[in-house]
Amino acid sequence: MGLNLEQKQAVVAEIGAEVARAQAIVVAEYRGLEVAAMTDLRKKARGSGIYLRVLKNTLVRRAVVATPFAGLSEKMVGPLAYGISSDPVKVAKVLHEFARGHEKFVIKAGAMPNFVMSPRDVANLATLPSREELIARLLGTMRAPIAKFVRTLNEVPGRFVRTVAAVRDQKQQAA
Repeated sequence: MGLNLEQKQAVVAEIGAEVARAQAIVVAEYRGLEVAAMTDLRKKARGSGIYLRVLKNTLVRRAVVATPFAGLSEKMVGPLAYGISSDPVKVAKVLHEFARGHEKFVIKAGAMPNFVMSPRDVANLATLPSREELIARLLGTMRAPIAKFVRTLNEVPGRFVRTVAAVRDQKQQAA
């Protein structure tokens, strides 16, 4: 049963709101995939904060027409599942890992603002570390010089205490 005009407008508005917050969109064909596998993918996507839906291509084309993702419109052919996220690595990683385990789930394209990605580009994006991991690495790198400075400052009084203790021990042995 088809959607009436108001329902279609609501879907386009919902997709438009998700696209406005998005940093990446990944498009995959799901033809022949079992319902249980698709449910598993939806669960993983929901847990990662990814908006994942099977949508009519015409509705998505209308939602992305005036956005930086408009170049993706020509790749929207066939039955597609759309993964939309504000974290480009996360959406690519979740869908790429799922595609590796299910041969009937094929990534067709992806897009970042003003850049359309091939399936190989999506796979390369999936191999990058996540945003949280990059932030942790950055903080570790920033913290390292400060920690070394503090250890160096702490070494001066520590060396003095060890020297005084050695002199005390030496005097006790002499006495």
